[in-house]
Amino acid sequence: MKPKKTLGQHFLTSQKAILDIVKAGELLKNDLVLEIGPGQGVLTEKLLESGVKVLAIEKDGDLVEFLKEKFLKEIKFGVLKVLHQDILETSIPEIFDPKQKLKYKLIANIPYNITGSILQKFLSEKIKPDLMVLLIQKEVAERIIAKNGKESILSLAVKFYCDDNNPPKIISKVSAGSFFPKPKVDSAIIKIRLSHGLKHNKDKKQEELYFEIVKKAFAHKRKMMLGNLKAMMGEIVWDKIFTESKIDKKIRAEDLKKKDFLKIVESVMKK
Repeated sequence: MKPKKTLGQHFLTSQKAILDIVKAGELLKNDLVLEIGPGQGVLTEKLLESGVKVLAIEKDGDLVEFLKEKFLKEIKFGVLKVLHQDILETSIPEIFDPKQKLKYKLIANIPYNITGSILQKFLSEKIKPDLMVLLIQKEVAERIIAKNGKESILSLAVKFYCDDNNPPKIISKVSAGSFFPKPKVDSAIIKIRLSHGLKHNKDKKQEELYFEIVKKAFAHKRKMMLGNLKAMMGEIVWDKIFTESKIDKKIRAEDLKKKDFLKIVESVMKK
């Protein structure tokens, strides 16, 4: 079956990469795994071999029929379910019952062109995965972990939901030659462990303010963060807040960590 360019399909062919993904998933028997874009089912097969249950969501109708035929036995025994849906239009509460306090892991090789949308969707979901193991563009993975020490809106957004002791981690690099057709860039397997018990994650107002401040702080990357915030949230006495938070008034947003932004948020909320 030929990959469809319109759907951004690049089928993974590297067995090493597949095994690296499965190992990173820390899979236990009867774990529930949500797989996005299973394609021809090469990762699906290895996931099932580990004894987990898989819910696969595939947008391509032709591949859905292919998967249903390939995994006829697994579907019959209830260890695999294949849904013909677009993940970005899928309501997670409709496929998972929130009353069950369901735990699941998101493990997938996802299309480059919707990586940001997928991350945004699952980070903002009411029912978040405990663990995400994703094969994504290497450059994006490096931005998430802030490889060069410089933070971004993306890295700070992901890390907001992670414990500082368990930050996002790149498991391994995957060369462009590990796919068919061969993409123009290399990929990487990234592991993101979400922590549902963090205090700031439970406070909706704090969460909203954090993201508002982060976005406005990065409005003009070359400018000092204080200037960006003053221009967009001028009613707040930012000089005083920076002093209280022990933040350098000449610093740029990319040089601050999550904990620094949380300090600023806490100071603002006290006003």
